[in-house]
Amino acid sequence: MLIDVLRHLLRNQYEASLCTLAHCVERCPESSWNTLIAKYPFSQVVFHTLIFADFYLGADERSFFEQEFHLENKDLFGDYEQLKDQEPTSVYSRGQIRMYTDFCRAKAISTMASETEQSLSARFERRGFTRAELHLYNIRHIQHHAAQLILRLRCDANVDVPWIGSGWREIS
Repeated sequence: MLIDVLRHLLRNQYEASLCTLAHCVERCPESSWNTLIAKYPFSQVVFHTLIFADFYLGADERSFFEQEFHLENKDLFGDYEQLKDQEPTSVYSRGQIRMYTDFCRAKAISTMASETEQSLSARFERRGFTRAELHLYNIRHIQHHAAQLILRLRCDANVDVPWIGSGWREIS
């Protein structure tokens, strides 16, 4: 069935993009962890990427805030400054980012497994396009920020991040 192929493709691309982001986190030297990427610290750019990946993977805005992971990690999310029309100020530890990356990877897998033709055709309130398009938008957003991080790592620390394709699972 076409829906099975689409779910499989989206799951693989989420996995590849989130693994790319995880590689950036693991390969970032401690001295670069909070250096600026444009105008935001490295750790903040990663968190921004993850919070929107998490948000867009959800069914709706209300359920986003009620997730068990969010309730158990209130200190990580604070007042959700990343979702507000304000300059974020929080920075994050590598451990917090690793934990949130693992959560987002698991959420992407479970979300893709539960998507149906009907759910993928439904509109996502905040963006105004279908969930199918939202998933593509979300993957592009993750890759956009991963590319920024990779460029900084290469330019500032001579650190390379490999191309990660479908099916990649572990960080080497």
